[in-house]
Amino acid sequence: MKRVLAEREMTSEGPVARPAGKKARSASVNLAESLLTWLHSRGHVSNRQFDAGERLRADWERAQLAPSITMRWGQVRVSGGGGDLTPSERQMAARDRFHGAVDYAGPDLSDVLWRVVCVGEGLPDAEKALGWPVRSGKLVLRIALDRLADYYRL
Repeated sequence: MKRVLAEREMTSEGPVARPAGKKARSASVNLAESLLTWLHSRGHVSNRQFDAGERLRADWERAQLAPSITMRWGQVRVSGGGGDLTPSERQMAARDRFHGAVDYAGPDLSDVLWRVVCVGEGLPDAEKALGWPVRSGKLVLRIALDRLADYYRL
């Protein structure tokens, strides 16, 4: 895994960027690490929940559902046969798996899954955007990940 380390101030909400000149307790944080990986490595989500979240994120990335700013200039491989799925078919299959998983989680839980697992939004930001009480996001995320693990049959 790629490591991009930065010094962050430790707060009750987690690590935040430290203002210049301010002395506080701090830690090195890997900016390339996802929030789900961070929660898992500290025991806040189980292996089953982590695996379910990683599958959802992988499907989201394979389906290329993230917004695109510009045209894609990469070459498109055209094949004349074989039993393998084409890149377009793999992308559509990932899109179907992603939407199936999100639909299975339900409308109330899919928001936090998308924000935290796919987009990488922090729990405090997700709580604020969804109008939830402070510190409720971790519990709801765990419930959503359990529902996701049931969908993926983990």
